[in-house]
Order: sequence, then structure tokens, then C-alpha cells
Amino acid sequence: MTELAPTQDRSLEELDRLAQLAEDVIRRARAAGASQAEVAASIDTGLNVNVRLGEVETVEHTRDRGFGLTVYFGQRKGSASTADLNPDSIQATLEQACAIARYTEEDPAAGLADASRMATEFPELDLWHPWRIDTAGAIALGKAIEDAGRAHAGITNSDGAGVQMGESLAVYANSHGFLGRERGTRHSLSLSLIAGDEDGMQRDYWYDSVRAAGDFMSAQALGDKAAQRTLSRMGAQRLSTRQCPVLFSPEVARGLVGHLVGAVSGGALYRRASFLLDHAGKQVMPSWMNIVERPFLMRGQGSGAFDAEGVATRDSSLIENGVLARYVLGSYSARKLGLESTGNAGGIHNLLVEPGQDDFAGMLRRMGTGLLVTEVMGQGVSTITGDYSRGAAGFWVENGQIAYPVEEITIAANLRDMYANIVAVGADVDPRSHILTGSILLEQMTIAGE
Repeated sequence: MTELAPTQDRSLEELDRLAQLAEDVIRRARAAGASQAEVAASIDTGLNVNVRLGEVETVEHTRDRGFGLTVYFGQRKGSASTADLNPDSIQATLEQACAIARYTEEDPAAGLADASRMATEFPELDLWHPWRIDTAGAIALGKAIEDAGRAHAGITNSDGAGVQMGESLAVYANSHGFLGRERGTRHSLSLSLIAGDEDGMQRDYWYDSVRAAGDFMSAQALGDKAAQRTLSRMGAQRLSTRQCPVLFSPEVARGLVGHLVGAVSGGALYRRASFLLDHAGKQVMPSWMNIVERPFLMRGQGSGAFDAEGVATRDSSLIENGVLARYVLGSYSARKLGLESTGNAGGIHNLLVEPGQDDFAGMLRRMGTGLLVTEVMGQGVSTITGDYSRGAAGFWVENGQIAYPVEEITIAANLRDMYANIVAVGADVDPRSHILTGSILLEQMTIAGE
């Protein structure tokens, strides 16, 4: 299943070529009158295979190129991009960026990140693991995953299995003299199944996402997991309207953390569109809770030595003993707020919610009686007010044991109260994302049902 790449590959040569192109364009932008310039260039390649009911549905090979240039004439900014790396297209992109900058209004917050903040150390983070699986191998793997899931009694149909291989090469350079190279791989397997009887049908899925194909769960295990999840939803009921404790499974809990990141990110803050405006240094979570950014995790989904502006990343607390330790800022939003970049242009790098001692079964026991949420639907979350109202499905739990599946309910509260009333975080951390959290138990939410 996991035929790995030979040691030698052309990725370093490709990165050198992108680096030379980026530095050349920056020189040309300066010659054209730009006081500052920055370039982001990338090459992404991949294979995506989908199999359904034992037949191939799609096979897609990709090789995408991207080149983006931003120039500054004083504090006037112009940006242009192209997916074509030939010289004529690059020249046209340069001319367009310069033309845009000459006609835009000055913005006091515009400009490159501070030169003193540029990364100078680039540790090996074990992110590059090409998977030399061919189309025939990917098809065979997809069929094996689907066969494993369909073999379970009660599974009546399939939405298909997916096998995806991806490689990304990227260069960021700017007129401070900074040049950063990144290369990484991301591979995934997935399966979606349907179970049905005279009382109705249910659908569920499972997936795995890794940097190195050798880290995948087996095809059998993935098929079993998808089937078990699907079958467990049969006979789902609705609940009467009530208030009760709610346990978010790890894959759903990371969404709660994502809403926190959105509310403390620069764009929402300088637009004054966040319910956590002016909350730095204030208690927003229980005093035992800690959330830390860890950019240098080996094989981490969000690992990197620099952000999208070349600013060095670093280990840094976001929540410390329940207190919001800082915001999440790039250089532009930082200047708008009169603060400094936190090295988060382009997003967070591996946010780790400090886990507790209880595994998933222990978290169920800790909740006792309440709702386990395994799926949320809809967009009913307001960063401005903190209001949270989403469709949900999962399981009703009694005396620490799953009693029966539930569906067609709505869970509601305000994020401010939800964060303040977190009871526990599980040790069952989901590693498939750059937000690393176990299940999260909330003291109470409103359940709207029948």
C-alpha cells in the first residue's frame, strides 16, 4: 500500500528554480520603481482516485503552478498573479502589479513585515514524504478500502472511496533579502457508506490524512471504521427540547477551537467584528486550560519555520491558564491595531489544546448523561456576537454509556459561555489537522428538538 519514493527526487531542483525566479522578479520590480516587493511561487502535484461500488469513477492527475507578486510604491500596494511561469506571463504580471500600485490609495498599514522579524533558521521538520503510488495501485487501494467497508452486514450502498496523493513546493521571497523554501506532502484516504432498512437510511464516513503514507491506518481498519460509524446511526431518534451537558467528539471539537482562532484573528479585530474584541489578557476559558501554538512539530499538519510574510514562527501560548495571552496577527492587522505580528500571516501553525487524562470512554463516563455530538451542520456561528446555533447529530448518553443515536436536532449557546464552561478536554487527540484537540465536554447547551 505504501510504496515510498526513492531518496533522490527533483524537488530541490524545482525549489531552486522557483527561488531564482522569485529573486529575479523582485530585482525587476525594484528597477521598475517599487520600494518593496514580495513573491510567492508554488508547484503542486497530485493524484486523486475515486472508486464506487468496485468501479473507477474518477482519476485526476494535477500539476498546478502559482505565482503571486505584490509591490509597494511607498504605502501604495498592487498585487497580481498568474498560473503560468513562462517569461511573458511573469513580465505581464509584474507590469500589472506595478500599474495597480500606482493608482491605489496610500494605506498607512501597507508594507512588508519588519525586516528584523524574518526567519533565519530553517530546521528539518520531516514534512516531505512523496508517495510513489501509480494509478493502478491507487485504484486497487480504493477498492480494498471500499470492500472492507461493504463487507459489513447492514451496509447497503457506498458513496465511494478516495485515494489522494499530494506534493507541494513553495518559495516566498521579499526585498528584505529573505528567501524561504518549503516542501511538503499530504496524502489522504476516505470512505463514505450507506446503511438502510425498512425504517430508513443513514450515511457516514471516515478518513485518514498524513504526511507520510507509511503512517496510514490500514485499508481494512479504515473500511471497518466507516462501516461501524454508519451502522451505529441506524435507528436514530429525535430528542425533546432540553438543556444538558454536551460532549463534542475530537473531529467536531476542533471546530470550536477554530471559532476561537477566528474571533482573535486580526481581520475580525481591526474591523471590530469579534465578540472577543479587547479581550487580550482576560479570562476566557477555565483556569486549568492551556492552548499552545507549536510550529515545529515533526510531521505536523501545520508545521513551518516562517509565516506567509517570512516572519519567524515560534512556540507561543494562545490560552494560558484560561487567559487569552495574545491575538493571531500578521503584519498588516498588527499595524492596524498598533501591535506587532505574531507570525501568523496565513494562519496558525499547529495549535495544541492541552489534553486531559480521560480517554474517550472516560469522557463519556465523566459526562454521565447528556449529548455526544459527532456531526454539526449549517453556518449558524457569529464571530461578531458569539451566538452559536447549528444542526447536529450524534448519540444520547446515559450513565456514561451510549444509549441510542440522535438526529435532526439543533444545539445552541453563546461561544463566550461555551468557552467559559468547558468541563474537560479528553486525551483522545485527533492528529489529522493543524488544530490538535481531544473531545471537549461542555457543562450545558440548549438542545432544540421535538
